[in-house]
Amino acid sequence: MSAYLPSLLALVAVLSFVSLLFMGRGYMAWVSGGSFGLLSWYISGIQSPNTFLITVVILAVATALFGCPSIRRPLISRPLMSKISKLLPAMGETEKIAMEAGTVWWEGELFSGDPDWSKLLNFKAQRLTPEEQAFLDGPVEDLCTMLDDWQIANDRDLSPEVWTFIKSQGFLGIIIPKEYGGLGFSALMHSEVVARIASRSVTAAVTVMVPNSLGPGELLMHYGTQEQKDHYLPQLATGVEVPCFALTEPSAGSDAANGQSKGIICKDMWNGEEILGIRITFDKRYITLAPIATVIGLAFRLYDPDNLIGDTEDIGITCALLPRETPGMIIGQRHDPMGVPFQNGPIHGENVFVPMDYVIGGQDQVGNGWRMLMETLAAGRGISLPSLSVGAAQLACRATSAYGQVREQFGLPIAKFEGVAAPMASIAGHAYFMDAVRTLGASAVDQGERPSVASAIAKAYLTEGMRLCLNDAMDIHAGAAIIRGPKNIFSRPYISIPIGITVEGANILTRSLIVFGQGAMRCHPFAHAEITALANGDTKAFDRALFGHINHVFRNGMRSFITGLTGGLFLDAPLGTERDGRYYRRLARLSAVFAFVADIGMMTLGGALKRKEHLSGRYADAFAWLFLSSCTLKRFYDEGSPNAHRPLLNWVMTKALYEIETALVGVLANLPNRFIANLAELIAFPLGTKHAPLTDRHINEVADTLIDPILDVREVLSNTVFIPRSDEPGLGELEFTLAEIAAAHPARTKLDQARRDGKLQKDTTVNMAKAAHEAGILDQEEVKRVLDAETARNAVIQVDSFDAETFKTLK
Repeated sequence: MSAYLPSLLALVAVLSFVSLLFMGRGYMAWVSGGSFGLLSWYISGIQSPNTFLITVVILAVATALFGCPSIRRPLISRPLMSKISKLLPAMGETEKIAMEAGTVWWEGELFSGDPDWSKLLNFKAQRLTPEEQAFLDGPVEDLCTMLDDWQIANDRDLSPEVWTFIKSQGFLGIIIPKEYGGLGFSALMHSEVVARIASRSVTAAVTVMVPNSLGPGELLMHYGTQEQKDHYLPQLATGVEVPCFALTEPSAGSDAANGQSKGIICKDMWNGEEILGIRITFDKRYITLAPIATVIGLAFRLYDPDNLIGDTEDIGITCALLPRETPGMIIGQRHDPMGVPFQNGPIHGENVFVPMDYVIGGQDQVGNGWRMLMETLAAGRGISLPSLSVGAAQLACRATSAYGQVREQFGLPIAKFEGVAAPMASIAGHAYFMDAVRTLGASAVDQGERPSVASAIAKAYLTEGMRLCLNDAMDIHAGAAIIRGPKNIFSRPYISIPIGITVEGANILTRSLIVFGQGAMRCHPFAHAEITALANGDTKAFDRALFGHINHVFRNGMRSFITGLTGGLFLDAPLGTERDGRYYRRLARLSAVFAFVADIGMMTLGGALKRKEHLSGRYADAFAWLFLSSCTLKRFYDEGSPNAHRPLLNWVMTKALYEIETALVGVLANLPNRFIANLAELIAFPLGTKHAPLTDRHINEVADTLIDPILDVREVLSNTVFIPRSDEPGLGELEFTLAEIAAAHPARTKLDQARRDGKLQKDTTVNMAKAAHEAGILDQEEVKRVLDAETARNAVIQVDSFDAETFKTLK
C-alpha cells in the first residue's frame, strides 16, 4: 500500500488543484489551488530540489498569469479581444434587439449547469382572483354556450349575437387596465379564457386572443402617448374599435425584420394645412381581424432622406396606428386559413400619407418599432398560442378518455387495448406537462418577467404537442373523427393545426434558430457579457466574462464527468421532494451536460454555429425538454405530490430524460471537430447513455389512471375544457353516455360473470340483460340501467349524414 501512496497523493494533488481552480472564484482560488497542489506534491515524495523548484516556478507563473486580473488583461485578454472581434460575424441592430429582448428567468438556471431548484419551487404561482374566477364562470361559460363551431364553420363567421356579446362583455379588453375601461385581468386569466374558448371553437378563441396579444392595445399600453392611450384604449376595451396588427409580408414571414414596407418622412397637406407626416407604401398579408378591423397597427421601415427630424436617414422599423378610413389604404378582403373562418386578410397601401402623431408613442418613438415588437412578443408569444394548444390538448384528453370507455369492439372497451392505451397515455402525458408550462409561464409574466426564450419554447413545443394530441385523438376516434358534422368535435381543431404551428414564428425556424440561438446569448451566464464587452471594447469586462466562462466550462465538464460516473447520486434534491429526488438529480446532471456540450459547440464552431441548424435544433430539443420537465416537477410539487398523478409525472420525466440525452448525443455525434467531440462525449457520458424510452409499464399506468372512475385524473387533465349540455351532439352526449355506462357498470359486471359461468348465452348486451332478468340475475332497476346505457352508447357512436341538397351547402 505504501508504494502506491506517493502516486495516490499526487493524484489527489492534481484533482484538488483542478477542483479549487475551476470550482472556486477568482485569484484566491488560484493561490489556494496552487498552494494545496504544491503541498500535496511535496508530501507525495517527489522531493527532488530541481523538480520541486521547476514546479514552484510553473505554478507561480500560472497563478500570476491566470489568477491575477491586472497581469492577465494586457497579456491574454486584450490580444484575445482583438482576434475574436475579427472572427465574430457582425450583428445587425435588429438582430441585437431580438437577442436582448425580454428577460432571463428560470431558463437561465438551466443553462448554468447547476440549477437552483429552490428558486423554482419557491416561486409563487399566480392564482385567479375572485373577480377573474367569476368572469370565467359567468361570461366565459355563457360565451361557450352560445358557440356552435359547426354552425360557425358553415356561416363562415361568428354570429352577430356572439360578436355583440364578445364586445359588450369586454373580451377584446382583457388585458387593458380598468382605468381605460378594460377588464385589467392577469396574464393567467387571459390564458384561462383562451384555453376555455379553444376547447369549444378555434375561430372564437383566435378572435379573442389576438387583440389581447401582440397588437395595438399592448403596444399602446407600454409605448403610446397619453393622448393615444386616452383616445384608443377605452374604445378598444369595449369593442367600439376592433384592432389588428400588420407585420407579415410576402417577402418577410419569419424574417419579419426585413420587410419591404417603407415610410418616407415628408410634408403634405392634411385637413387643409401642411403638416409633417409619413408617406407609407406597404403590402401585408395573413393579418388576423384585418377584414373587420377599424384601427390598424402597421410596421414599416422609416426613412428621412431630407433630414426633416434629424441627421439620420435610415431611422429604422417604426409602428403606427392607422384608422380604417385612412385614404389610400386597401382593406377588407379575406384569406381562407384552412377553412377555419376567423377573420384574416391582406392590407395594402401605396403612398399613404399619415400625420406624424399616428406613430405609436409619437415622434419620440420613431425607429423603436422593432424593440417594441420584440419586447411585446417576448411575453405574448408565451400566452396566446400555448393556451390555445392546451385547450385543444385537454379537449382531446377529455373526449378520448370518454370515447375509449364508451366505444366497444370485440366485447371490450377500446381503452383496454394496448394499441389504444399508448396514444391515450401520450395525450394524457402531453396535457399534463403542457398545462404546467402554460400556467407557470403566465405566472412569470404576471410577476414582471418577459421570458423571451421560455416563451419561444412554449410556443413551439406546445403547438407541436397539440398536433400530437389531436393526431392521436383522430386515430382513436377513427371513423367518427373523419366524418364531418355537428357530432365531430375534432374536425376544425385538426385542420387548424398548421395555423398554430406556423404563426408567431414558424416552429421549424423557432426550433432551429431561435430557441438555442437566442438562448445561448441570453441565458448563458457569460456569452452575452462577452459579446457586449467586445462590442464596447471593454477589456476589463471582457476579461471578467472570459475567465468566468473558462471556469464555467471546466466546472460543468467536471460536474458532467463525476455525475456520469456516479449517476448523480450525490447531487442534492430539494427538501420535500425526497421521493422524486431522482428526477431533480438527473435533470441537474443533464443540465450540466447540456451547458458543457453547448460551450463545446460554441467554442469549436463560433459564429458558424447559427448556420448549423441541425445542431441548433438538437440543442433546442435538449434545452426545451429541460424546461418542460422542470415545469412539470414544479406543478407536481405545488399540487402536493398526489400519488394519483405520479404515473403522469413518471411518464413525462422518463420521456424528457430520454429526449434530452438523445438530443445531446446527437449533437456530439455531429460536431465537425471529431477529436473534441469524442473527448467531450467521454467527459459527458463516461459510462455511456443511461436513459431509456418509455416502457409498457409507464404507458399502461397512465392509461389505467386516466379511465379510473375513482381518481380525479381525468378532471385534472381537462380543467380548462367547456362541458356542454348533455343533449348536445359531440362532447355533451359523450359525457352523458359515459355517466350512463358508469351507472350500469355493476349490472354489466353481473352480466359478464353470468355469461362466463354459463348461466347466460352470449348475445347482444340488451338481449342478455332481458334474459338475466328472467333468470333472476338482474332486478328491474339494473336492467333499466343497462338498457339506458346501451341506448346512449348506440346514439353517441353514430355519425352525421346529410341529404344531397344540404350536402351541397356545407362549407
